[in-house]
Amino acid sequence: MLDINKIRAEFPILNQKVNGKPLVYFDNGATSQKPQVVIDAIVDYYSRYNANIHRGVHTLSQLATDAYEEARLKIQRHFNAKHNYEIIFTSGTTEGINLVANGFAALLKKDDEIIVSALEHHSNIVPWQMLCEHTGAKLLVIPMNYDGELLMDEYEKLLSDKTKLVVCNHISNGLGTINPIEFIIEKAHKAGAAVLIDGAQACPHLKPDVQALNVDFYVTSAHKMCGPTGVGMLYGKEEWLRKLPPYKGGGEMIATVTFEKTTYADLPHKFEAGTPNICGGIAFGTAIDYMNEVGFDNIASYERELLEYGTKKLLELEGIEIYGTKDLNKKASVISFNFKGIHPYDVGTIIDKLGIAVRTGHHCAQPIMDFYKIPGTIRASFAFYNTKEEIDLMIEALKKAQMMLG
Repeated sequence: MLDINKIRAEFPILNQKVNGKPLVYFDNGATSQKPQVVIDAIVDYYSRYNANIHRGVHTLSQLATDAYEEARLKIQRHFNAKHNYEIIFTSGTTEGINLVANGFAALLKKDDEIIVSALEHHSNIVPWQMLCEHTGAKLLVIPMNYDGELLMDEYEKLLSDKTKLVVCNHISNGLGTINPIEFIIEKAHKAGAAVLIDGAQACPHLKPDVQALNVDFYVTSAHKMCGPTGVGMLYGKEEWLRKLPPYKGGGEMIATVTFEKTTYADLPHKFEAGTPNICGGIAFGTAIDYMNEVGFDNIASYERELLEYGTKKLLELEGIEIYGTKDLNKKASVISFNFKGIHPYDVGTIIDKLGIAVRTGHHCAQPIMDFYKIPGTIRASFAFYNTKEEIDLMIEALKKAQMMLG
């Protein structure tokens, strides 16, 4: 059981008013709030041992290097990667996807095929479109149904000996659907294809085991899971990371440089050109420690309560349509909804005046909105520091918005 009052006290931003009303923060799908321990880790780095890493023999450089590499070990243990050098620090999920897409440009040929899903965030669509334009490969799409679930029968039909890569999100940011990635990975491997999973929306809610999943690449961002913005990680199986060429050139990623030829550093530094987000990486490790202390089983159980309660309360309102699966066992703590006949932006603007922070729009998942033939949705995404009382405040605000706009 979680002590919610204690947890909320650890997040200083929650103890404030917006437009004269207590802040109700339901935009966790976009970014999570940060506990004081993560904020302190950032301040501590810049106050006590700010220095560049891997390059200096002086004491501050050694302290910074040790803290940064310890964070890599924490991430390795959290995701159960086999080796610490299979963890590549990135600026976030988007860079991790682009790193792999850039690497596959050297491996694909004309008429090879990449499979994506209809539920993807733009960052897991656009890089593959760019790759296909560059290589002549083809992009195929796993279709979805009205419940916001992927059609696995259709997925199996798409697989062939031309399939070189399958990419899919673990959890949909637009609808909260938990995708059957174990099935997707298994079938892709039987067809001889590699798999990349976008875990940005999954990692705040559950604890992926990359070895148990047998996934080739897994990407996520720290800022979704109580860490800072501007840092994330790419997990890649060693065999794949050794096949891919470097993504960026510069310092740190080299072994030797002459004007005639450059040789590259070993993993993970081959993919980590330039000075990284040092304090971000360190604070990412702190955030992982914090979330593990809270406990992912506790998080999952409590967020399930919030999802059930929020769904029930919303369905009591007139004119509400919830998009996505009705099977809450297949869903994270995200509710995407609209009032019939009212634009989501208008609702979001009014309830913001009442202190309620939700996301409105297409959520960088425009193909989903096109499927439903809507301009966007109101998305309430819950975290373990939210409460049922906050959901009640959102419901009252929605009633007022509907009365004003209906």
